[in-house]
Amino acid sequence: MVRGGIPTWTSYTNLQRYFLVGSNHAETKYRVLKIDRTEPKDLVIIDDKHVYTQQEVRELLGRLDLGNRTKMGQKGSSGLFRAVSAFGVVGFVRFLEGYYIILITKRRKMADIGGHAIYKIEDTNMIYIPNDSVRVTHPDEARYLRIFQNVDLSSNFYFSYSYDLSHSLQYNLTVLRMPLEMLKTETAQTRQESFDIFEDEGLITQGGSGVFGICSEPYMKYVWNGELLDIIKNTVHRDWLLYIIHGFCGQSKLLIYGRPVYVTLIARRSSKFAGTRFLKRGANCEGDVANEVETEQILCDASVMSFTAGSYSSYVQVRGSVPLYWSQDISTMMPKPPITLDQADPFAHIAALHFDQMLQRFGSPIIILNLVKEREKRKHERILSEELVAAVAYLNQFLPPEHSIVYIPWDMAKYTKSKLCNVLDRLNVLAESLVKKTGFFVNRPDSYCSILRPDEKWNELGGCVVPTGRLQTGVLRTNCVDCLDRTNTAQFMVGKCALAYQLYSLGLIDKPNLQFDTDAVRLFEELYEDHGDTLSLQYGGSQLVHRVKTYRKIAPWTQHSKDIMQTLSRYYSNAFSDADRQDSINLFLGVFHPTEGKPHLWELPTDFYLHHKNTMKLSQTRRSYTDWLTPGVINHLPLPYDEVTCVENRKKLIVKKFHKYEEEIDIHSEFFRPYELSSFDDTFCLAMTSSARDFMPKNVGIDPSPFTVRKPDETGKSVLGNKSNREETVLQRKTAASAPPPPNEEAVSSSSEDDSGTDREDEGSVSQRSTPVKMTDAGDSTKVTENLVQPMKDVYGINLSDVPSEEDLSVYTRFVQLGQHQHRQDKSNQQYCSKHLDGVIKLTHISSFSQDNIYEVQPPRVDRKSTEIFQAHIQASKGIMQALGKEDISMYREYIRNRYM
Repeated sequence: MVRGGIPTWTSYTNLQRYFLVGSNHAETKYRVLKIDRTEPKDLVIIDDKHVYTQQEVRELLGRLDLGNRTKMGQKGSSGLFRAVSAFGVVGFVRFLEGYYIILITKRRKMADIGGHAIYKIEDTNMIYIPNDSVRVTHPDEARYLRIFQNVDLSSNFYFSYSYDLSHSLQYNLTVLRMPLEMLKTETAQTRQESFDIFEDEGLITQGGSGVFGICSEPYMKYVWNGELLDIIKNTVHRDWLLYIIHGFCGQSKLLIYGRPVYVTLIARRSSKFAGTRFLKRGANCEGDVANEVETEQILCDASVMSFTAGSYSSYVQVRGSVPLYWSQDISTMMPKPPITLDQADPFAHIAALHFDQMLQRFGSPIIILNLVKEREKRKHERILSEELVAAVAYLNQFLPPEHSIVYIPWDMAKYTKSKLCNVLDRLNVLAESLVKKTGFFVNRPDSYCSILRPDEKWNELGGCVVPTGRLQTGVLRTNCVDCLDRTNTAQFMVGKCALAYQLYSLGLIDKPNLQFDTDAVRLFEELYEDHGDTLSLQYGGSQLVHRVKTYRKIAPWTQHSKDIMQTLSRYYSNAFSDADRQDSINLFLGVFHPTEGKPHLWELPTDFYLHHKNTMKLSQTRRSYTDWLTPGVINHLPLPYDEVTCVENRKKLIVKKFHKYEEEIDIHSEFFRPYELSSFDDTFCLAMTSSARDFMPKNVGIDPSPFTVRKPDETGKSVLGNKSNREETVLQRKTAASAPPPPNEEAVSSSSEDDSGTDREDEGSVSQRSTPVKMTDAGDSTKVTENLVQPMKDVYGINLSDVPSEEDLSVYTRFVQLGQHQHRQDKSNQQYCSKHLDGVIKLTHISSFSQDNIYEVQPPRVDRKSTEIFQAHIQASKGIMQALGKEDISMYREYIRNRYM
């Protein structure tokens, strides 16, 4: 992939123009963007699309500084001066006066995928472009500015210069290989050598050093600054365009006996029909639903960074509101506003548009996991279930049976209240079947061990098997009413099941199964809780009310008060601040454009017509009620239409030829930064959350495997915690042991996410399974040492006595003799030695290797060319250099010409 985006920006200004100077990390290539400041309301941008050297940029800025001074040699305010340094531009926006430019002034690295850094916006700067002499003031400009800045860009907005965050890893690693056939036809002398879309390892022309770099258009549904960049998209070079997403991004390191494996969680929030909890429900006229988030978990072996040689796997699932016309009236100030179906849709027109989008992006099958209540005293949530069942049944009439939409109703609240079953055990069984239906993505073929000894569940796995690995076909779509608490727990259980299959596919575990209370699952659970809290704050105004521990019934006794506070916070946010937040989102996304002479944003009684375009004008074409799929989509199922090779998809790709040493396609300088002074303290891979440092117990003799089941208090955080944390743990466990069982377990029902706590009864603090655990005083150092050192029986499984028995001692002596004789024996007198080893246990070699010994191995076979290269390397170390060949000289000349001339 061609590296888009300019990582380093510097803004210079005078009275007439802004000059944005952008450079690469090495500061060897520069681009200059000129913005006119004399236009009061228009945006005039000039991009010469020329690449400058460092010396040329210095000369250009020097001439501009001299030319803008009032007198020669005088350094006054009218000259060119440096305004601000930045890391990218979010976009340009105009209200009622002139244009503003939004610059990213602070960033923080959040994740690394194959050497491609993902950053979080930490701070921005909004600069007014026209100068004061031409500014035409408006009394409402300041109010629009405040509303726009209510969208906190430093809160969960992410970008990357070289990785397309709007697409999944499967798309980035498979679809971008599509132009190979096209390039072969256009370039006669083109050959493929392990073509990698991100690096300079392939598609090199014969006899030359040309490399084809590829970049694709972003998926605009998940881009949040598309409207802000729209005005300059066709004017400037694409390197100036930096697309950002909104949602969540987190990465943790799973250490498997020292082998680093990165677990990454990326959530992309849709920018279509976006808003707050009660103000955005259901879907709009184009099939975009509220609170739609695509969550992708990526697993990669961090010991190999390259996308070509490394091992990568991903699994995608989606959450979103029920795709119907429905809403809840919050003017009554009720904790549970009644659900109202706003429009009748007998032909499921809105649901058809929504599922058409999903089939086009994910393929089939589309699986709906509906978690809303099925049994209620007063009909409330069941209204949505009945309408959704009817819509799915209607749409499936016109789909082939093998590609029909799968609808799975599962009343999670009912199973949570039941004392006869564990809700997560039932959910785990359901997750197994769901993952098997869609499969997951992995960029390497099945390992030889998996083929030789396949697991029973591995053969039942769905998806599409290709020569380069596996593809996920279809997606799981989970929803409840709010798509917050219940949905996050269900997605975690499905993600946990998929994580086991991903680890198994990469050869890291022997069975595709993960248990609770292991370091790996604890690490994954913490990622998902952060993920759920972030998404809940964005849509509902508070963190999660019910978490995975709540449904496991092991939540601490203090969690009840925290749940109450989160419920109150969510209620306050929905009642008093959601309207202002909705106005800010509408203004930021360009849903509302301020216009002179028309009503202002705060004067509108509703924003319904802004999100439903069919209320302003009727569509000229009416979509078919039976043939509701986009043409061509059904022909490629179960594969997603967006990932197949066709003319329409090729138009979305940009192919450009580069020199093999160009930075745009070289990942080495991007990741290692050889031109910068760096320290280990600032290295991201050392600072990220690690299973060994943050989750593995620090006790002596503990199994370091992250897949070993630990005791609930046996984590690195609790063992090394301070005194107050340990005392709190003791208090929690004593309280849990003495507390009576809860009279009604309805409290852990996720209905509170919709009920806002009104359905609750007395809530049990923790599970009845909790047992009292004695812990010593933290102030006594001797007792602390005893706690940290485990008994021998806990470590080895048996109590070792001081003196071994005679039988064990004789066996050990014979074992030592066996080792000594095995070391000294020779193959020629092997038969002679065997006569003297009558009392020694005879071992039979079961290996197919001819020499299976720790002291002797067969030397590897090396071809002649490799031997010559090694001998030449040895001679060079002694000062004896070989003459350069014609190919070496031509390569060196071409490098010098491209680098310095």
